[in-house]
Amino acid sequence: MRRLGWLVVALIAGLLLGAGAVMLGGNGLARWLGRGPDPETIAEASLKSVKRQATLTVLTARFSAVITSEQSRLGGLLSAKKTLIVPGNVRYEIDWNRVGPGELSWDAATQTLAVTVPSPRVAGPEIDLGAMREYKDGAVLFALTNAETSLDSANRARVAGTLLAEARAPALTELARDAATKAVQRTFVLPLNAAGFDTAKVTVTFR
Repeated sequence: MRRLGWLVVALIAGLLLGAGAVMLGGNGLARWLGRGPDPETIAEASLKSVKRQATLTVLTARFSAVITSEQSRLGGLLSAKKTLIVPGNVRYEIDWNRVGPGELSWDAATQTLAVTVPSPRVAGPEIDLGAMREYKDGAVLFALTNAETSLDSANRARVAGTLLAEARAPALTELARDAATKAVQRTFVLPLNAAGFDTAKVTVTFR
């Protein structure tokens, strides 16, 4: 009789545990039993995962560099001018290799993970030579001298610098920061939510 009583108790306990698993889900049950992953561990695992990608592209932009060079010969008697319009793409990236576990801080009271990352860097430019356009004036000087070659060299040397200068404009830098904030938040808040921390928030600070 005593053995039968213990069997009934074990059966009831098993049914209750199974019901708890259905109500709480796998992660919820683990947390209920005190064996679930803590937020710091989840955040560090997320960071380790994204580090394999090395960089996170948060924004891509396209610009056009308009470059003009002029040259004159014979005391200004002959002159030539050439303008290049060269489009190119730049990327704004977060370097995950510069983010370590020390840049992650969990506040249990507010359920907030604070993440510190480097400011987005500009990568590129990737110059689209196929879409380049050119305009020139000074046919006589071009025909008689190597002026066109000199102007081409001068113009091309300035293309990358001009595109990067446009990409680093304050308004675009701020836009890249906003995009980076949202991307970094998604990177960390989704795993936290999946682990059962439904009210978790992520704040992002740049250094």
